Amino acid sequence: MKIELSKGYDPGEVEKKWFDVWEKRGDFHADEKSQKPPYSIVIPPPNVTGVLHMGHALNNTLQDILCRWKRMSGYEVLWMPGTDHAGIATQNIVEKQLAAENKDRHDLGREAFIQRVWKWREESGGQIINQLKRLGASCDWERERFTMDEGLSTAVREVFVSLYDDGLIYRDNRLINWCPRCHTALSDLEVEHEDKKGSLWHLRYPVMGTDQYLIVATTRPETMLGDTAVAVHPDDERYQHLIGKKILLPLMGREIPIIADEYVDMEFGSGAVKITPAHDFNDFEIGKRHNLEFINVLDESGLINENGGSYVGMSSLAARDKVVADLDSQGFVEKIEDYTNAVGECYRCRTTIEPYMSKQWYVAVKSLAAEAIKAVESGETKIVPPQWEKTYYEWMYNIQDWCVSRQIWWGHRIPAWFCDDCGEITVSREDVSECKHCGSTNLHQETDVLDTWFSSALWPFSTMGWPEQTQTLQKFYPTSCLVTGFDILFFWVARMMMMGTKFMQQVPFKEVYIHALVRDAHGQKMSKSKGNVIDPLTIVDEYGADAFRYTLCAFAAMGRDIKLSTDRIGGYRNFVNKLWNASRFTLMNLEDFTPTEISLADLPLSHADQWILQRYGVAAEEVNKALESYKFNDAASILYSFTWHEVCAWYIELSKDNLYGDNVAVRKCTQTVLFTVLEGLLRMLHPILPFVTEEIWHALPGERGHDSIMQASYPTTALIATDATIVADMERIMEVIRAIRNVRGELDVPPGKRIKVILDCKSDSVVQAMLAGQDYICSLARVEELIVGVAVERPKQASTQVAGEVEVLISLADLVNVAEEESRLNKEIEKVQKDVSFFEKKLANEKFVANAPAQVLEKDRAKLQAAKEKMGVLQQSLEKILALR
Repeated sequence: MKIELSKGYDPGEVEKKWFDVWEKRGDFHADEKSQKPPYSIVIPPPNVTGVLHMGHALNNTLQDILCRWKRMSGYEVLWMPGTDHAGIATQNIVEKQLAAENKDRHDLGREAFIQRVWKWREESGGQIINQLKRLGASCDWERERFTMDEGLSTAVREVFVSLYDDGLIYRDNRLINWCPRCHTALSDLEVEHEDKKGSLWHLRYPVMGTDQYLIVATTRPETMLGDTAVAVHPDDERYQHLIGKKILLPLMGREIPIIADEYVDMEFGSGAVKITPAHDFNDFEIGKRHNLEFINVLDESGLINENGGSYVGMSSLAARDKVVADLDSQGFVEKIEDYTNAVGECYRCRTTIEPYMSKQWYVAVKSLAAEAIKAVESGETKIVPPQWEKTYYEWMYNIQDWCVSRQIWWGHRIPAWFCDDCGEITVSREDVSECKHCGSTNLHQETDVLDTWFSSALWPFSTMGWPEQTQTLQKFYPTSCLVTGFDILFFWVARMMMMGTKFMQQVPFKEVYIHALVRDAHGQKMSKSKGNVIDPLTIVDEYGADAFRYTLCAFAAMGRDIKLSTDRIGGYRNFVNKLWNASRFTLMNLEDFTPTEISLADLPLSHADQWILQRYGVAAEEVNKALESYKFNDAASILYSFTWHEVCAWYIELSKDNLYGDNVAVRKCTQTVLFTVLEGLLRMLHPILPFVTEEIWHALPGERGHDSIMQASYPTTALIATDATIVADMERIMEVIRAIRNVRGELDVPPGKRIKVILDCKSDSVVQAMLAGQDYICSLARVEELIVGVAVERPKQASTQVAGEVEVLISLADLVNVAEEESRLNKEIEKVQKDVSFFEKKLANEKFVANAPAQVLEKDRAKLQAAKEKMGVLQQSLEKILALR
């Protein structure tokens, strides 16, 4: 597809064109029969309800960079895409639709409701997939999976039944996170904590048989209806004589024991703690240790149940007010303090979470975790950066059994059937019609579904066809790398490790790269409530996907959060435009050029040619090393510097005389080097800037044997061996050019004016190097006469710059018209003197100083100081000019 580059780069037009071409042609499709070495990544499946946010943009940009780089490096790459069915979130969306029709899911019934969810998914779900494509994500879209599709559902059943048969899945009545609005258990990840202002109530509990009270402090006085003990520390001398006695629980009239437990903090409050085992996770553990009664005082909707005495039917907040009022009226409130604590809320509906006693399904994970720990300890899986290993170990060593049941309808229904005759449970891979224990047909299936993370935990192998032993699994499992955020290290990564080592007897991924958060320009976490959210698609529309991707890559320093601002994105848009304009210049000078098979080594390479080819090799080697170690920001920095500061700022400028000159052989050599470097640079940049590089690559002359730049090889080393002495000499020449340019800038010499320059060199070898580069120096530094030597005669009045082993001398007399400059400076001094006199007079006025606001005085004093400093600089300049008379 031969194209011409327009005057300006239009990212919107180019991006849509190329992504459509790539996808239709199947450029991202992985061939499991390929003989190339495998490289595979599974996408962290975004929720089917989700829209693209900054976390997705960063995560998927980094994955795409790795995948494009590995494809070009000779690997068969599988980047497996898909979405998560997001049980609670998706059900909430459809329930809201039904509510707008004055219906709920129970009006439809389970089967019809699920059909309604599937319809929503087909019509509206998966929007995020198209948004990822806007970013250029080169996933194997032909293989897109969904955690509720048929193949993954089979895998989920297989794993559940296998774990159950192994005794690793069980049912138990325990405390869980409960959403009173969604009517389901939640994982810790689905609970979001927010600091809220509240109160700390200090309550007086009477000790039976004495006139003493124990003071207990609580942020939730309504839960005292379910208290079954008061605990003190066994070493607390204040209360040792009360251990074993009983409290008469206010309002309820229930006798509860005073127990000793080391969990109690003697320094908090009074050192006595009310224990409500059915409504607090810590109390639950204490309750088990001391065989306390578990009294649940809430129902599924968060209302006080029949165990709550006269408060039955009240919401927890209404009961709180009434309980406090009743306690106060009976003299049981010691004091009330303002108190801020973290309140858990459902991540979907923002309802306050209740610790709730409920019978749920659990996975016993200790043995699974042990294998997952070994895998990291042995190095089978490497976590990058390594500091996250400690966090992984801490969580895994202290892991609790996993509650996997959810009381909703959308999801993988638990494959368990209860016998109404014998009461036993039948768990099966296939639907059953009779009890395997007694043969009864009087069965009903469990109504709960599995936690969404259960199916996600199987993602690395279920997406490749397991439990079938597919060619895809054989080729691409275990995956090469997982790119993810630290926030799901426990909830997803650890669970994939457990399931992979259990069912595949191999780790699911060889490396895990943990990236940081994208924050706003001030380092604040983005949130809708703060109003600082940046929409990735808005950025893509305004700046282009390439500039956005480069920004994310450039700031993805390992272990450091990204502070993102539109100014920074604008800076990388300028970089993309710089690449575009440099490519247009190159193409305009390649109109009569056709790439040939002539080796670079056979060409009469100039100093500049050898220098840029050496820098090309260094850049290629360093970028590969950076990407290999997930130092994305280093890769972006190396490529930015090579593109802007070496190719554009230097080599293109150095090449112009040869390109515009009459020497055909020299012009041909320069064209070859310029073409070779630009074509290789485009390949180096492609993983980060896929769209603009593809467009430019197709505009280059000649045929390269591939339909796409992504099929070309990634540069890894130097193109030819270069002469180190010549390269070093070229660096000296460039240093001298920089020095001359600095002097011109300081003296404000007009760009078109050619000047006389003297180079005083330290040795004859340096003289020879300067003479070899005199054409470059004269051209790029606008030098009319260049004198080079050792211990040369120095001008009386000269500006001096040191450039390594060369002293650059420029006669001021040759640069400045003394009369004109003296007149200009005197006029400028006169103007500045007026400012000095004005502010001195103003600030000498005692009345003004006494009445003016402090900020006005501060501003005027600053202006006076600035004017005096400017006057000093101008007078020094005048003295130098007068000395030239």
